[in-house]
Amino acid sequence: MRLEFIDRVRENEVLGKNILTNDGKILLRAGVQLTSRYIEKLKELGVFFVYIEDDRLEDVKIEDDRLLRLKQATISNMSNIIKNIHSCNNKDVKDSLKIIEDLVDYIIDMGDVNKSLYDIQTFDNYTFVHSLDTCIMSSFLGLSYGFSEKELKDLAVGAILHDIGKVKISNKIINKTGPLTDEEYEEIKKHPIYGGEILSKNIRISENVIKAVLQHHERVDGKGYPYNLNGEDISKFGKIVCICDVYDAVSNDRVYRKKFSPNEAYELILSGSGTAFDNSIVKSFRETFAVYPLGCCVKLSNSIEGYVIRQNRNFPDRPVIRVLYDRETKLPIPFYEIDLLEHTSLVIESIVC
Repeated sequence: MRLEFIDRVRENEVLGKNILTNDGKILLRAGVQLTSRYIEKLKELGVFFVYIEDDRLEDVKIEDDRLLRLKQATISNMSNIIKNIHSCNNKDVKDSLKIIEDLVDYIIDMGDVNKSLYDIQTFDNYTFVHSLDTCIMSSFLGLSYGFSEKELKDLAVGAILHDIGKVKISNKIINKTGPLTDEEYEEIKKHPIYGGEILSKNIRISENVIKAVLQHHERVDGKGYPYNLNGEDISKFGKIVCICDVYDAVSNDRVYRKKFSPNEAYELILSGSGTAFDNSIVKSFRETFAVYPLGCCVKLSNSIEGYVIRQNRNFPDRPVIRVLYDRETKLPIPFYEIDLLEHTSLVIESIVC
């Protein structure tokens, strides 16, 4: 199975994986032959990419439906989670956070800490997508870093609620399309404090969760906010959410800038090791996440295009590529593979989309 961005999907190709609506219903079922009408409708609906059946890539395994269902269930429950936390109803808070615990249980059960960041990202126009992606990424990173089950669940809750303090900031500031004034920026920088105040009113919310929310914009060199903490004064919960928050934020378009490419976002995290981010957690980040998703098409520095079929652990930007088409004619050829660990002169230039 291969991952294709919607603009590259050709008529009569066969859909390899169900496409679901926001509430989990099947919009288009795996196995259907894609007509031009289907493709145009998917574009209109904002579908970012689809999986296509391809017998030359049948060994490529993609995200299982359980994670997809858990993502959708979490998104559907986010409004209730926020509402119950504001109401300080401890039973309702506990019940609404159960879905996040289920998400962590899945990640522990799966035990796969070599995960593509594209597999984690949700790519949908949901209000809470950034929080969800930060939560899932933090959970994988925490598992790799050696967190206990209880710590992982605290980390996940802190990550999904890391921006809850923004509800106390004027929408005029939050949704402003132009540059912020100095005063507006200072107000934005208070959202971790506001978040900590909201959460501290709930006895069901642990101190670790509150630390994650309060400290997710602190930097190990002391140049973060709101308290200018440094080094060991920042909890490991705050440090992990910080990395995942930054990665996901720069990987998505904003009104004031275009999103970073996957390798640019990855390099931003690595380059911040020891200044913005904790060295040991960046090391785990590198060991945990791969840059390019299985099944996606990439272009190499020699202009050859191929599909990612395997990741090389600890080398997130150097997977194994399977070449299916001639470089010049683009016609199918007997496929061959390029392991970028063995071909060190080659690098991935871009994802083909």
